[in-house]
Amino acid sequence: MANAADTTLDAPALTLSRMAHPAPTSAEARAAVLANPGFGTHFTDHMVVIEWTEGRGWHDGVIGPRGPIALDPAASVLHYAQEIFEGLKAYTHPDGSIALFRPEANAARFNASAARLAMPALPEETFVEAVKQLVLADRDWIPAQDGASLYLRPFMIATEAFLGVRAAKSYKFIVIASPAGNYFKSGAPAVSIWVSEYTRAAPGGTGAAKCGGNYAASLVPTAEAFQRGHDQVLFLDAAEHKWVEELGGMNLFFALDDGSLITPPLSGTILPGITRDSLLTMAREEGLNVREERYSIDQWRADAASGRLLECFACGTAAVVTPVGRVAQGDSDFTIGSGGPGQLTARLKDRLVSIQRGSAPDPHGWVVKIG
Repeated sequence: MANAADTTLDAPALTLSRMAHPAPTSAEARAAVLANPGFGTHFTDHMVVIEWTEGRGWHDGVIGPRGPIALDPAASVLHYAQEIFEGLKAYTHPDGSIALFRPEANAARFNASAARLAMPALPEETFVEAVKQLVLADRDWIPAQDGASLYLRPFMIATEAFLGVRAAKSYKFIVIASPAGNYFKSGAPAVSIWVSEYTRAAPGGTGAAKCGGNYAASLVPTAEAFQRGHDQVLFLDAAEHKWVEELGGMNLFFALDDGSLITPPLSGTILPGITRDSLLTMAREEGLNVREERYSIDQWRADAASGRLLECFACGTAAVVTPVGRVAQGDSDFTIGSGGPGQLTARLKDRLVSIQRGSAPDPHGWVVKIG
């Protein structure tokens, strides 16, 4: 980002200098990408970078051309994994406006992750404003096709060159963006999941933080799931290895025939999903008996066999709401209902997506329009 600043964007408590892009993507090349964006493989022209140093706080915010990050080989993030991130989306509404969904919740969770990894808090209004300004700069990258969006990835890394084991004294907060289509590519009506023998998180660990290390630990079991023909991996608790926790990056819900909806509780080993929280609110509005309680893999199997379990679905920012049709563990497997999406799953997904995309009223004030 060596270009002279040409404009200034005023964000709460911080000024983002804007640097001109010397060679933005042509309209033709961008259109080719947007015709089939996939997920997480193409990136927009710009990014936001804000620096933090001990004694000075957050400073030198810039929105400019997306490009490589210069890091010293001794940067703390490369050795002690001080890194956190978030994921959210920007949508085009029917009236042509652009909107975010609950960005303040992402900002709050970002700071909760920062606290767990001994990293500095970023003012929530600065987080939201940085995301807004990047979306406005790259609004032409939002795909137009049904179900697509602009996926946003805010993250923070420790940049101090120091090999002692302690919290770093300098950091970068960065936001990048990627046009996104559907997360799952299989086209199946419901996903199949593999119950792993590996553990994702333990009590007292970083399971509730959105940090890269949690995802790195899931790569081997996820690869095992793929090799066995499944779409995702399921993790059980670390202590007894019997209680359902979450998928590789998604929360789980279980709909029973008595009108109850169960999801594992937030006990420090499960990421507090924003989609999860939104669905809990909507399910309660529908009069369901929503229970945040432990649910064992044995109970899951028994309820599926007896027909007591009507539906199961996973949720997260990237995949939104995804039906679970089949579960495999060791040499056995079982099917939930007909193995496809259920009525409740479809209804909750439709309500949520309709609010996100502006085709239904937003009674909770979740949608933030930005332009």
